[in-house]
Amino acid sequence: MQYKRILLKLSGEALMGKQQYGIDSERLMEYVSQVKDAADLGIEIGIVIGGGNIFRGMTGEKSGFDRVKGDYMGMLATVINGLAIQSAIESIGGKSTLITAIEMSPVGERYSKEKVKKAFKNNEVVIFSFGTGNPYFTTDTAAALRAVEIEADVLLKGTRVDGIYTADPEKDPNAEKFDKITFSDAYSRGLKIMDLTAITLCSENNLPIVVFDMNKKGNLMKLLKGEKIGTIVNNK
Repeated sequence: MQYKRILLKLSGEALMGKQQYGIDSERLMEYVSQVKDAADLGIEIGIVIGGGNIFRGMTGEKSGFDRVKGDYMGMLATVINGLAIQSAIESIGGKSTLITAIEMSPVGERYSKEKVKKAFKNNEVVIFSFGTGNPYFTTDTAAALRAVEIEADVLLKGTRVDGIYTADPEKDPNAEKFDKITFSDAYSRGLKIMDLTAITLCSENNLPIVVFDMNKKGNLMKLLKGEKIGTIVNNK
């Protein structure tokens, strides 16, 4: 396998599937089956899930919510998604643990690196929820932070497109795909891979990012086995 320990970032919106809101059970099971297949091969997997399928703090601010309260509402949404992923993994015979950025017993265990290492030794998929635990930080930043903290080999960003393009491929048919790009080039081109805080954290800690299509069944395993899936972003 190309990677031994990964951090998989999934957006909350991805869990909506064909729905307009909430969690599509079919899409959820497609995702967790891919995750379990990888975990069964001994890959240590951490997952950070967004909450945009339920609530987004920035959207709440536009609707009149206080930004800080809106961000906490969004972070709570990630806990709901995390519980759904945990339940789905366990329903197909996998093992997982839900980690929360703040004290939230009995929903999940509060984050510590030692708890994560213990879970990995027990072959459990670790689901990180409640973002960083602080407002004004996105789940992209939470993913970068947790990936660096747990010493992941790579941060995998699962999306609905098969990599990074010169423009939005869903809007521009002439958009060209990058097989590889540096952090500095991505920044200078204004490519929105992740937010700037997350990108900086990955760049400073020499943590590569791979953006790939998680919706295509089997892509996660192909990527882990070394096939050229998606776009890799690093410092070289």
